[in-house]
Amino acid sequence: MDCYLCKRNIKEVDFKDTYTLNRFISGLGKIRPKKKTGLCASHQRKVTRAIKRSRTLGLLSATSK
Repeated sequence: MDCYLCKRNIKEVDFKDTYTLNRFISGLGKIRPKKKTGLCASHQRKVTRAIKRSRTLGLLSATSK
């Protein structure tokens, strides 16, 4: 399984890009694990950090949609 972000040559994950970040959040609002998302380890860390940052700023909901 190839990394979604590596395939699209995305180096940095933007916390303001909520459309992309929603791909990596489950229906209950939890961050999906690396096995489910198919991301490489470095991108999984960046996505997790971006999701947490956008939740803090109120761009993403902390609970379900």
